[in-house]
Amino acid sequence: MSTAPALESALTAMRALAAEAGGGPRQATPLPGGAGGFAGELQAAIQRINTLKLEAADKAKAFQAGDPDISLNDLMIDMQKASVASQFGLQLRNRLVTAYRDVMNMQV
Repeated sequence: MSTAPALESALTAMRALAAEAGGGPRQATPLPGGAGGFAGELQAAIQRINTLKLEAADKAKAFQAGDPDISLNDLMIDMQKASVASQFGLQLRNRLVTAYRDVMNMQV
């Protein structure tokens, strides 16, 4: 049959990829334009979520202390932004875990 060499070459390529994937950890290659890749963007997103939560908490403390420069409307908007960002981060984490499990359960 003519499919045997094609099958053998596909198996060889898959073994090479599996050996490469099984090697030690590799450094992420940066994207063009100075971006730090997926890991860098994920880290930056987590930091932005944390910043939003900290700013909302600080504003809430200042409002409770009676700061006249902070209105209830601004406080509620900032708290809602932090909540939405946290929910987004949680959903992103859930989807990444699901994708990781799917990849790990793939048969090679």
